[in-house]
Amino acid sequence: MTRVSAILAAVAVLVGLSVGGYFAMRQSNADPFADCRTAQVAGGTAAIGGPFALTDGEGRRVTDGVAITGPTLVYFGYSFCPDVCPMDLSRNALAAAALAERGTTVGQVFISIDPDRDTPEVTRDFAAAIDPGLLGLTGTAEEIAAAAAAYKVYYRRNGDDPDYYLMDHSTFTYLMAPETGFLAFYRSEATPEEVADSVQCYAAKL
Repeated sequence: MTRVSAILAAVAVLVGLSVGGYFAMRQSNADPFADCRTAQVAGGTAAIGGPFALTDGEGRRVTDGVAITGPTLVYFGYSFCPDVCPMDLSRNALAAAALAERGTTVGQVFISIDPDRDTPEVTRDFAAAIDPGLLGLTGTAEEIAAAAAAYKVYYRRNGDDPDYYLMDHSTFTYLMAPETGFLAFYRSEATPEEVADSVQCYAAKL
C-alpha cells in the first residue's frame, strides 16, 4: 500500500467513526431509554397516558400529578375480577418489593373500571388487601372513561346480573413517570423479576 493509499484509508476510517458516532449519539438523544425498551408501541409512546382526576378511598380527589410522583405502575381493573386483576396486581407488588430491596422506589396505582360496584371504600379495601402501597382510585363513569381513553384501555361490562356481572378489559400494566409520561407496558405473563429489572433500567435513567 502506498503512503497516499494509507492516508486515504485512515481518513475513511476516521470519517466512518465520526458518522457512526454521530448517528449513535443522535439515536441516544432521541430516546434515552432505548436500552431499556423491549417492545414498540403503535403510535409512539406519547399516545399512552394523560391527565385524570379520580377519587381515593378517603373521598379525596387525586390527579395524575398526585398519583404519579416517580416511576409508577398503573393498572386498570376491578375488585370483583376473579383472577387476572389480583394476579397482575400481586405481581406488581412483588416487583415493587424487589425494587425496594435494591434501593429503587416505584409507586403502584389501581384504577377501577367498574364505577357501579367499586365505591371509594371498596376500591381502597381491595387495593389494601393486595398491598398497603397500592393506591386505589375510582370515580364516576365519565371520569373513568376519560382515564381509560387516555391510556388506551379497553373495557366493557359482560352480563346483565346487577351484582355478579364481569368486566371484559385489557390487562396491561403501564410504567409511567412524571413529565416523561409513558415508559413501558407489561403483559400478564411478565414475572415479578422481569418487571423489576425493566423498571430499574428506566428508573436509573430518569
